[in-house]
Amino acid sequence: MRNKHIIALDLDGTVLTNDKKIAPQTKAMIKKLIDEDHIVVIATGRSNRMSIFYYHELELVTPLINSNGAYVHHPQDKSWGKYHTPLNHKTAIEIVEACYELNSKNIIAAVHDSIYLDQFDQTIVNFYESQDDGFIVGRIKEKLLENPTLMMLYPDEKNLDKLTNHLNDLHAEAIDHWNWGAPHHIIEVMNKQMNKAEALKKIANEYGIPKERIIAFGDGANDMEMIDYAGIGVAMGNAIDELKTIAKYITDTNEEYGVANFLANYFELSHPIKS
Repeated sequence: MRNKHIIALDLDGTVLTNDKKIAPQTKAMIKKLIDEDHIVVIATGRSNRMSIFYYHELELVTPLINSNGAYVHHPQDKSWGKYHTPLNHKTAIEIVEACYELNSKNIIAAVHDSIYLDQFDQTIVNFYESQDDGFIVGRIKEKLLENPTLMMLYPDEKNLDKLTNHLNDLHAEAIDHWNWGAPHHIIEVMNKQMNKAEALKKIANEYGIPKERIIAFGDGANDMEMIDYAGIGVAMGNAIDELKTIAKYITDTNEEYGVANFLANYFELSHPIKS
């Protein structure tokens, strides 16, 4: 039997299909590896509320990385602790003011599972797969009184470069940010001290697993540090080009069971599952 590995899974665009499901083939492969005593963890940009369903579906008993690493906890073991690395409130409000000045379409600030939404938008509510009562709606500058876990900015496209330059020029030492790209152009912002890689390092230290035995899968800009850090960093076939450039391996797309195929090959469990 191989040495114990950590297997870190991004959700959207990685372990989830485009209809936000975990394919039976993927689920079976993950369960097989858990049964062989490997450590499977979810590392997602989603909040706990938006990811815990998948955690339970995979029958995990491990820590959970939420909000791109800004919140790390263990749903099954409260004694493990909770690690929250939010944005500074003053910095967050300065970013909100810049968004107002540049006519941004909307702003979200998340504090754990609470979501502050500057202006009500049913499309955003639907995206978060939430009921309306899951949001605190109204001007974030007045309503946000805590340090936010992360923020999501919906810029006016004409001012996208101005907002990006503002974040780079005035807040580079305190925040990291990335653009989801077309067609959304949503800018995600979080504390510079934390990302998925930093959260994964903490979990690896807890389990005593060296980085050469960490397998990490991802597809987007928020996976860059994690894929670069992992000894076995795997970009999905549908990943952005920048991630494919730094990944050690590229697997099939999320619609082609890329996670299951790679794990089957790597652990020599069976022939890969092709769509």
